[in-house]
Amino acid sequence: MDDFRRMAVFASVVHHGSMSGAGRALGMSASAVSQQVRQLERDGGVTLLHRSTRKLGLTEAGERFHNRCAAMVLAAEQARAEMNASRDAPSGVLRLSAPVGFARHVAPALGTLLADNPALRLRVLVDDAPIDLIESRIDLAIRFGHLADSTWAARRLCALQWWVCASPAWLAAHGTPEHPDALLAHQWLGFTRETGGLLVELQGPGGEQRTLRVEPRIASNNQVSIQQMCCSGLGLALVGSIDAHEEVASGQLVRLLPAWQARTLDVWAVTPQRDAQPAKVRQAIAALQAYLLEQPGIAP
Repeated sequence: MDDFRRMAVFASVVHHGSMSGAGRALGMSASAVSQQVRQLERDGGVTLLHRSTRKLGLTEAGERFHNRCAAMVLAAEQARAEMNASRDAPSGVLRLSAPVGFARHVAPALGTLLADNPALRLRVLVDDAPIDLIESRIDLAIRFGHLADSTWAARRLCALQWWVCASPAWLAAHGTPEHPDALLAHQWLGFTRETGGLLVELQGPGGEQRTLRVEPRIASNNQVSIQQMCCSGLGLALVGSIDAHEEVASGQLVRLLPAWQARTLDVWAVTPQRDAQPAKVRQAIAALQAYLLEQPGIAP
């Protein structure tokens, strides 16, 4: 490392034409600059500069050496500029991991960021299974619910509200529940990973709490498929407000017991590093959070 520093000092001497000029630029005394250059000459066994009282001149060896030193300094300056650009402006490839059900939100959430930053590229890995962010070279992952302890950094974006829903056809055939206890008489859809049944936690307008445990007759490991089966009239399901609001608005689904609030699900932005994040990650997190907070049934 000392050699690199001395090479930078030598390049500065040539650039400024004097030891004192280089010293002023580097915040060093002229004698300290001279000592650095002489050490280079001793280490290399050659004379790099012709010294006189009027000016400095390069020897033949010094000229060849200076070309390499100047190229090294330029490369370092370019590397610094690229690092600063990465910090200040989104660029390069943003590798995003998200569950299958969240994939349709990536475009509206990040579209403006991509349009405003032509140097930024996006790679999306869609998978409901947990993945190793470092092994998969992921910059940013969207996660839902409880996070396992890890060395990764997590930022809470918002809370997603669950809605109890059913299709009009199901309700026409089996009746519309008017109280949480009536939900137990219906067929349910749920996740395959849920052991001991599906827990439905509800809070009424007066603060009344009801906790129901139902056993899904039809189970899936994917939330999108659960919502699709619910729309098809196969039973009741807990569906995310961010995904079901369009179907509820169009009449494909009916939100049951709207006065009763189901539990919420935290949404997280997870990154594999805890220190300073590049601009592409910082601004992607901000864009995702701004988009999510505009969606129905989302709480800060």
